[in-house]
This record gives sequence, structure tokens and C-alpha cells, in this order.
Amino acid sequence: MRRWWLEMAGLVLPADCAGCGRARTVLCGACRARLYGHAPCRVLPEPVPAGLPWVYAAAPYGGCVRSALLAHKERGALGLAEPLGAALAGAAGRAGAGGAGYASRGARGPFLLVPVPSARRAVAGRGHDPVLRIARAATRALRGGGVPARVAPVLRLRRAVADQSGLDARGRLANVAGAMGVVRGGERLWRDGGVVVLVDDLMTTGASLAEAARAVGAVGGRVAGAAVVAAASRAFEKEPELTGKARRSSEKGPDAT
Repeated sequence: MRRWWLEMAGLVLPADCAGCGRARTVLCGACRARLYGHAPCRVLPEPVPAGLPWVYAAAPYGGCVRSALLAHKERGALGLAEPLGAALAGAAGRAGAGGAGYASRGARGPFLLVPVPSARRAVAGRGHDPVLRIARAATRALRGGGVPARVAPVLRLRRAVADQSGLDARGRLANVAGAMGVVRGGERLWRDGGVVVLVDDLMTTGASLAEAARAVGAVGGRVAGAAVVAAASRAFEKEPELTGKARRSSEKGPDAT
């Protein structure tokens, strides 16, 4: 019932800009420019979790970008899926084609946008799956630009996890370690040559993306990279010094995951 109401409200209710409050526009031109008006950047959390693929983000998390993501995710402003999807599409294009050099490695299938899974209770509480919805919009944007793409929602949570928002980097890693898996038969998608790009709305510590990469790799998948709409501002400032396993993974590129 809640999902139906959100769909209807998004169609018939007047909207103010979710980023700055300007009247009667879902997202104004100035806020769109901040969201996806610049080339996506490679971003790195600090510390870098082992196994994290190369991650590209469209914008720093803050200001109107933060407001738009929260309005879509928590308040059901479904009209924001298209601009958020456009931002994600740009980052996914960089992650799939730029980070790993997949064109030179014989990739022949479409981009497979694999969303980081949400807990069922979270989806039920919100009335929609925000990451899946944005991923679908990103797929439409990629196809509109002539890039073959499809959404591949093949990851599932295999056990309960806590809300990540109250945890530090180490706690987030422990919280999601081993929690994800690929649905039976999902691996057929990349066996046919599809380019796997993990997608999420936001990267904070990289724990969820690293776990998603592990789950895909456990069934023979090779992750080209990961894409997010936004990442913490500090992840854009400069690449932190990498150590140990995280350094080796970064130097080898996304194929190391």
C-alpha cells in the first residue's frame, strides 16, 4: 500500500527542488549540475578495506546532493530516481570501461549493474528499494547513450546485519563480513561476458562494496569496478596511502578483487 501511494504521489503532487527548495521542480538545474555536472572521480575511503574494487563517484556527499539522496531514499521522492540514475550512469560508465581496461580484455557482454542489497525490513519500511530504483534509471541512461546495460539484482543478504550508520569503519566491516551471496544461477550473467559493475547510492567506508565484490568473486565473477552516486568529501581529496593487501589490490586494479 505504501509503495502504491509513493508512486501516485510522485506523479500528482507538486514538488519543490529536493536539493535547495526551489518551487515546482523536482531537482533544479543548479542542483543537477552539482550532482552530475562534472566527470565522475575515483574515490577511496580511509582506511581502504581489502578487496575493494576501484570506485567512481559522481559527487561529494553534502549539501544538495545529500538532500536529494535522503529525499529519494527516506521520503519516497521517486521523481529523483532519474537525475540520481543519470549521475550513477556516468560513474558506472567510468567504472566499467575505464578502471579495468575491459575493452582490451575481451569483454563482449553488456554492463551488468549489480546493486548492493538492502535488508528486507528496510525495503518494507521505506516502501521501495532506493538502490535498485536508481540502478534501473542508470541503466536507462546508459542505454540512451548507446551503452548496452542491464540491471542484475543477483546479490542477497544471507543473514541479518545491523544498521551501518552507527558503526565505525571496523564495525561496518565486521557487520557485513560474509553476509552477501549470489542467487542460484546468477553467475550465468557474467559467464556470457557481461561486465560486472557494483552500484550503490553512497560510499562511506567501502565495507558493503568490498563484501559485494567478495560475494561475486566467490562464484567466479570478475568485478570491473564499482559506482556510487556520492561519496564522503574526504574520499575525493586525494588517494590515501595504501598498505598491505589493500595496496596490492589497488595497484593491480579492479581485476584483483
